[in-house]
Amino acid sequence: QVQLVESGGGLVQAGGSLRLSCVASGRTFSSYAMGWFRQAPGKEREFVAYISLSGGVTLYADSVKGRFTISRGNGKNTVYLQMNSLKPEDTAVYHCAAKDYSGSYYAPTNYKYWGQGTQVTVSS
Repeated sequence: QVQLVESGGGLVQAGGSLRLSCVASGRTFSSYAMGWFRQAPGKEREFVAYISLSGGVTLYADSVKGRFTISRGNGKNTVYLQMNSLKPEDTAVYHCAAKDYSGSYYAPTNYKYWGQGTQVTVSS
């Protein structure tokens, strides 16, 4: 079992930055690839970013590429999402997740453990 707790969300103006954190407890954090997803009201949960077990591979949704950066500190059991140049369309609840199944990195169904999420609101 892995417990995930996100923090760092808030209200920011367009063009601003936020840094989200996700702290893991329970089973060995470094055993899992990690992802960030987001869900806006009335929309399906969508992939944002992925990082491999070692952190050597990172992948992003086209909508955030060049603006967001995912990283992990295995010694701190934490995964981060640095979000720059935020846009109103980035407004959503952001969830981190631990990937414990084979399959594509962008499909939420391939992630076994989820955090409760943190709200990000970007005003225009």
